[in-house]
Amino acid sequence: MSIPWGDIATFSTAALSAVATAGAWLAAHRSAKTAESVARIEQDRWHADLLPQFELSIERAEGDRATLSVRLVGPLPLCHLDEIRIAIVQSDDMSRVATLAGAPTQEELDAQVWGPLRFTHGADGADVNGKTVAPFSLEVGKGRPFSMERTRPPLWQAGDDRDARWRGEWVNKPMRLVLTCRREGFETWTVPRDVELPGSPRVRWVG
Repeated sequence: MSIPWGDIATFSTAALSAVATAGAWLAAHRSAKTAESVARIEQDRWHADLLPQFELSIERAEGDRATLSVRLVGPLPLCHLDEIRIAIVQSDDMSRVATLAGAPTQEELDAQVWGPLRFTHGADGADVNGKTVAPFSLEVGKGRPFSMERTRPPLWQAGDDRDARWRGEWVNKPMRLVLTCRREGFETWTVPRDVELPGSPRVRWVG
């Protein structure tokens, strides 16, 4: 019986070709994954480099009113932000969860601004609780003011000295903000900031 060497050679050539094709596909796949990983790392680095930088301060404070100045100071390559949302968060680290019957509800606890200042309702698109204002855009180097007022004690807090006790609770504590920033083509940035209040060495409250 003769050995079909021609058929064996053809089969071997086809097998080697298939192995080479598979190897090329695997190499291309690995190369694509590597390129994707490198691109992702570069994108994350660029995103971190463009982290918005803000200058926040209480510029004017008199009586129960104040003005918050928000300036986008950098970085320069950022150029602008399409949307900025500011939210006031509680100035302490206490956990406030409704647990007792007859006590404030969780909705009431969440509605209260637990800090020294809130946005003035009716100004700058502030919500009814004074926690947020309407979204806005800014260019690097530009800023805008926001009307603010001292917070009031919760309705369920009793006593003739409730206002004094409430204000005393926030003495020497900053106003805590979270700025959520968006620009087309980039993932969202979240920037938490503390704002020094009047009474500090840098800012004086009049009245």
